[in-house]
Amino acid sequence: MLTEVACKNASCPPDKARARFADGGNLYLEAAPNGSKRWFWKYTFAGKEKRLAIGVYPAVKLKDARAARDEARKVHQSGADPTQRRRLDKALVRASAVATYELVAREFHAIKLKEWSEAHSTKWLRLQEANLFPWIGNLPLREITARVLLEPLRRVESKGLNETAVSLRQYAGQVFRYGIATDRCDDDPATKLRDALGAVIVKNMAAVLTPEKAGALMRAIDSYHGLPATQEALLLSALLFQRPGNIRAMEWAWVDLDGALVTIPAASMKRTKQAKLSGEPHLVPLAPQAVASLKRMHVLTGHGRYVFPSLLTGERPMSDNTINTALRRMGFDNTEMTAHGFRAMARTIMVDELHIDPEVIEEQLAHGKRGPLGTAYNRAQFKDQRRKMMVAWANYLDKLRLQT
Repeated sequence: MLTEVACKNASCPPDKARARFADGGNLYLEAAPNGSKRWFWKYTFAGKEKRLAIGVYPAVKLKDARAARDEARKVHQSGADPTQRRRLDKALVRASAVATYELVAREFHAIKLKEWSEAHSTKWLRLQEANLFPWIGNLPLREITARVLLEPLRRVESKGLNETAVSLRQYAGQVFRYGIATDRCDDDPATKLRDALGAVIVKNMAAVLTPEKAGALMRAIDSYHGLPATQEALLLSALLFQRPGNIRAMEWAWVDLDGALVTIPAASMKRTKQAKLSGEPHLVPLAPQAVASLKRMHVLTGHGRYVFPSLLTGERPMSDNTINTALRRMGFDNTEMTAHGFRAMARTIMVDELHIDPEVIEEQLAHGKRGPLGTAYNRAQFKDQRRKMMVAWANYLDKLRLQT
């Protein structure tokens, strides 16, 4: 058995290539003629004698060498080769060093570009770059704990951006789960923070939801003193209750006045990238009142691309703030009515007052089908019911307009 003093005094004779000084359990100190000393542990694996390098003396003291030998013996007794295990551990450390959060996040983002919408893809990366990459981007994925991840999320939350913080936690979870799948980490700390952030208070878009207020709104549209195109856009927002972006960016190529139908291409709908590429167009039946409105607009803008072109250039559609600004001028503040509120108004009043099947309304609103099958198997578009519904809705708005 060696002692610390014996290790210190151990040396190799000049006429030998090396000298070995044995300790217990096949541990030995090997001295070289140049004065260097190294620890080794000798063992047998798969019928072959092998040795494991433990370290250089005196950086590795005798007690430390014995502790390393005991750890290696445990690995050996488990049926593994200690030398091979060490190589694997070193490879894992090297891989972890380059598998930083930012690198893995950008790799995941590049894969998802094929299926995410452009808007979501841009938002996902922008929020990461602004809020997570500066704080944890250069950390190996395996070293990021829930506490480490919580710190940048708290920074965002402290700015009053609670919804952003919750979104970032979800985005981080996607990165960690991808890291687990690709063997870059073993845990998803984001899931542990599910209850660590404040709840998101969802506020519905302001909307007129009673027949009396809807009647007042329609009368206000009739008496609007702004541009004729804005007045018609307000009217069609009420009659068609499509997303504001689809109203203001409506193209004449979509409009069939004789067939009383607007066909919005899948690429222009709020859908996933895959659905935009391969989905069906969205059909919007036109009541006579909507056809009349579009005919009036055709006199003004029928020579161009857009039904509601920008005042600055006909190569772009109407500004996305035009309808909301018009509503403010008409006396409806942002707590009463918004451009998006026409959708809620139609859905609520048609269910409550006209007793129309909500599923038919949802189809006309172009809301995605819920449930595990989604749109893959629910192809019912209720075309006849929707055409009748649009006429009934337009007639009902006319009726409300006359009531005071």
